[in-house]
Amino acid sequence: GGDHTITYPILQAVAEKHGPVGLVHVDAHTDTGDRALGEKIYHGTPFRRCVEEGLLDCSRVVQIGIRGSSYDPDPYKYCQDQGFRVVLAEDCWRKSLVPLMGEVRKQMGDKPVYISFDIDGLDPAYAPGTGTPEIAGLTPAQALEIIRGCKGLNIVGCDLVEVAPMYDVSGNTALLGANLLFEMLCVLPGVKTM
Repeated sequence: GGDHTITYPILQAVAEKHGPVGLVHVDAHTDTGDRALGEKIYHGTPFRRCVEEGLLDCSRVVQIGIRGSSYDPDPYKYCQDQGFRVVLAEDCWRKSLVPLMGEVRKQMGDKPVYISFDIDGLDPAYAPGTGTPEIAGLTPAQALEIIRGCKGLNIVGCDLVEVAPMYDVSGNTALLGANLLFEMLCVLPGVKTM
């Protein structure tokens, strides 16, 4: 719940215990803007603040499903300059993400990893209940492939953000969000599944 601003203080606490962490970030947006409406802390800026504070191991950051609107003419430059791997949504269309997650597991290694999942990473056909929907996103099956592909990583925390139930009278966004959170709990270290 909440908007993506909540990930910033969570990662401050996580890094205090574990040092800089890897990040599997699913989103339509990079959330690395510098300012919005004159504010430095905003749901479009958390990962820039995390970089500035040394909370992330930038060589172990992957952003998946990125697409859509931006306030910057070159919206991926900052991320790429930091060493993030940016996987655009169009590079995910019509394919399984199992091979991608194999690469991500190698990139993350056995060091601490945090998962941050913005529901707008999914196409609004499946999850319209969010404040910043962007067309041509990931499918629920791909979301499961990403989360299940994190099994075996040294996951030290996770979140699912930007669900706004009032924008979806069907309740499907909340249902999808709850199921994705359940899946994240299932891939935490030490959790036994069938």
